[in-house]
Amino acid sequence: MMNSNKMFFFFILFFSTLISVSSNSWIGCWIGLEINLLSFIPLLTNPNNLMNSEASLKYFLTQSIASINFLFSILINMMIMKNFFMDNLMSMLINSSMLMKMGSTPFHFWFPNIVEGLSWLNCLILMTWQKISPMILLSYYLNLKFLFFIMILNVLIGTISSFNQLSLRKLMAFSSINNLGWLLSALMISENLWMTYIFMYSFFMYMCFLFYITNIYYMNQLFNFNLNFYLKIFIFINFLSLGGLPPFLGFFPKWMIINYLLMNNLFIISFIFIMTSLIMMFIYIRIMYSSLLFQSIKLKWFKINIKNNFLILINLFSFISMLGMIMSTFIFF
Repeated sequence: MMNSNKMFFFFILFFSTLISVSSNSWIGCWIGLEINLLSFIPLLTNPNNLMNSEASLKYFLTQSIASINFLFSILINMMIMKNFFMDNLMSMLINSSMLMKMGSTPFHFWFPNIVEGLSWLNCLILMTWQKISPMILLSYYLNLKFLFFIMILNVLIGTISSFNQLSLRKLMAFSSINNLGWLLSALMISENLWMTYIFMYSFFMYMCFLFYITNIYYMNQLFNFNLNFYLKIFIFINFLSLGGLPPFLGFFPKWMIINYLLMNNLFIISFIFIMTSLIMMFIYIRIMYSSLLFQSIKLKWFKINIKNNFLILINLFSFISMLGMIMSTFIFF
């Protein structure tokens, strides 16, 4: 239920990100991150659901550790004498605290665990909006060699961990970790490309909304439940777009990143990115292929009724996802 308290915390969540991003000092950035954390906790908690309360406590603890690390790093950074070694170390510390805040490898272990205990709408916020301020703060103090290593780790671990997942929330969490590798590479190339990628990635995350209105949390629900066939097709299209299959909109930002990596002779990184993207594609297709094959199972006592305005919205999003690639090619002319 959306009440006035939730709306209040939601607005604070929105403005705290703007405080972090527009601040002109590290302390201001830290204050913005803290307000963001304290406004997101009440949105996660639900007295009727112990899983939500446990997830919010875990989230609070991990984010507090990352904030302490960030504050420690910026205070040390102000006090020490600058030289190449210390500057490198400080940038790694600040980068690490930001990576921990957004659930990147090798600090990712909290992320799938917490996502598993949340509702779909909270998952949507955690996987999209909560990544914005740490990534922009990361761009202020990049350690390129360290982040190249982190990028590769992200795409590899996100892909390998997606295998044999029965929970859709965990699958989306590992997909988010995989996309974080792409987002980091986009951030290192240019902020415009990063903004394009995060906007498109957030657009594809409307899948969380799809799963929310159909009340689906696990893989077997896609197989057994008497879902509308068109709805399955929409989920399939969105999975293909999220994986980055060429005719769909999701391919466009990945194409630009790969193009840039190849132009700068980063062949090994681009090869790893392409291969992991293919494996993710295989995982998505395997899920949806099985789901579409099980269409013959009809459970008469279970019907999912979706309101017409929701169906129109889903139709529109899937249409944009399919035709977006064709429209996006006009950018090059």
